[in-house]
Amino acid sequence: MYGRLTTAQQQEGATVPPGPETTADAADGDTVGRPGGPSSRSPRPPGPPARPEALENASENAADRPEGGEDQPEADDAAKAPAAGDGTDAPQASDASDAHPDAVSAAGDTASRPGGPTRLTRLVRLARREARRSALAVVAGLALTASFPPYDLWPLSFVAVAALALLTRGRTARQGAWTGFAFALPFFFFLLRWLHVVGYDAVFGLSVVEALFIALLGAGLAVTSRLPGWPLWGACLWVAQEWARDRTPFGGFPWGRLAFANTGSPFTPLAALGGAPLVTFAVALTGGLLACAVVAAWRLRASAGDRVRDVRAALPAVEAAALAAAVVLAGYAVPVPTKAVDTVDIAIVQGNVQNPGMNFLGRPMMILNNHVDATLALAEDIKAGRAKKPDLVIWPENSSDLDPFQYAEAYDRIEEAVRAVGVPVLVGALVDHPGKPGYVDNQGIVWDPVKGPGASYTKQHPVPFGEYVPFRQQLSKVISRLQRVPRDFYPGDHTGVLRIGPARLGDVICFEVAYDEIVHDTVMAGARALVVQTNNATYGRTGQPEQQLAMSRLRAVEHGRAVVTAATSGISAVVAPDGKVLHRSAEFTRDVISTSIPLRDEITVADRAGAAPEWALAMVGLLSCAAAIMIGRRGRPDEKGQQ
Repeated sequence: MYGRLTTAQQQEGATVPPGPETTADAADGDTVGRPGGPSSRSPRPPGPPARPEALENASENAADRPEGGEDQPEADDAAKAPAAGDGTDAPQASDASDAHPDAVSAAGDTASRPGGPTRLTRLVRLARREARRSALAVVAGLALTASFPPYDLWPLSFVAVAALALLTRGRTARQGAWTGFAFALPFFFFLLRWLHVVGYDAVFGLSVVEALFIALLGAGLAVTSRLPGWPLWGACLWVAQEWARDRTPFGGFPWGRLAFANTGSPFTPLAALGGAPLVTFAVALTGGLLACAVVAAWRLRASAGDRVRDVRAALPAVEAAALAAAVVLAGYAVPVPTKAVDTVDIAIVQGNVQNPGMNFLGRPMMILNNHVDATLALAEDIKAGRAKKPDLVIWPENSSDLDPFQYAEAYDRIEEAVRAVGVPVLVGALVDHPGKPGYVDNQGIVWDPVKGPGASYTKQHPVPFGEYVPFRQQLSKVISRLQRVPRDFYPGDHTGVLRIGPARLGDVICFEVAYDEIVHDTVMAGARALVVQTNNATYGRTGQPEQQLAMSRLRAVEHGRAVVTAATSGISAVVAPDGKVLHRSAEFTRDVISTSIPLRDEITVADRAGAAPEWALAMVGLLSCAAAIMIGRRGRPDEKGQQ
């Protein structure tokens, strides 16, 4: 403020009032602080001393205020959120409401002086003040974890979204970001706990990175909560958050999308219209409307005793709840086509591994021999009439642990198995890259009983720090475990559509099933069914195989294709185009699944739309944030004009 004395001005001998300077002095045109200018009014008597807690709260709020210096309304707890619409109908508590008028000014000066509280001190005070809200955010994050496999309590997904909306409503962007982070960190930590086989530091590090995106979401929810129709903008922001997290850093990590918690819920059919982003939008919108109903119900307390006002005040809550129910049930109105004019008989071979965890490979040739032996047993059953001869056989990712083009023994064993069964086999193998010495290709290879190895697909999206090491030269010096990845995998440059016997199948390898674009491009390139070759032996019995199978279920509905999952140690499965699991193997057992799957050529609305719905919803969310910021700035008084 222009009337505020600075340290330099005090040293020049200006007359200083005996009490703390107030904002009112500056606004009245006081010239005490101007060099050489006498005061135009007598010094005021000293005011009452500011309470210490008021000074503390005022300095903390000063750090949390948005640009312009005004305190934003904030809820006392999750239930005490402002009413829908203008954001001012429900009771709110400002942390500086008890501060003496002089205390705010004094606190601001204290924070800027050499002896004032440090940034760390302010953060500690902020954390202490936000403890209760943060605890509620942690509980909501854990509830969201329980909505995912292996727990599958999908209604908790929109309940958790509603809780986050209430906890961030009416807060500043900074406070919303902290609440979002407190919500996301436990969510990701327990969702990704299967990474503990690598190390809990890996679980924590990845959880922090992913939680930063939810922190930005929390800030956006807080900012847009003052706009009319805030549940809609919040749902769009959930899509925007997933859009960013699916793509960055290092190609993104889509685990934990709301859609992946709803692969067997009423929301699932919506995937046929707009893919995973539309499912996420519907879940988030339901949660936002549920939060809106809670906020509107809070207003009923103000009209207690007046029957007419009670009815009118109840209408917004009833309307929001009815809209939430309508969104939940909307999926039942979406047709999920499953008819097929053709089928193909397949056999999935799950050879199993000797040791789960990081050392699943065992001695060389062990995994390959397991799959060869299981295929030879299938051939014996076919010959004896105990099993029907399939049109093709599918082996999982890494079913050959040695490069068959470099090791003759591996090549010969694969040849033996393929010739014995007498049909083409899709073999998963790691092979040396032909043009990049030192690099490896993670491939699915079509092995014909007559022609031998033929067409192949190379994984397009290698996993960072698992299949390649970014900044290897620098990081390997400080993280010794990165030496477990001696060579980097090289990404493929085309989709996995392969002709395997009579079928045109789309190969997707392991984590690629989580990425919208890869699966979409494979279907649009002509795949009549999808195959997911995977190796989950490292993460067996941790919940990760169940989470990945849930993604296959969503992809089946999204693209109207049967999805076959072939895993070295489980879970191998067959999913129908409507998302139902028809066959499923147990983990860490040798198994062969023989079945018939439909081959479909019809594409869904989601296939035609591609990424357009996701981009549109994400842009709406970002624009709503921009609009809220602009409206907030426009509504602030012109401080210079007032002074």
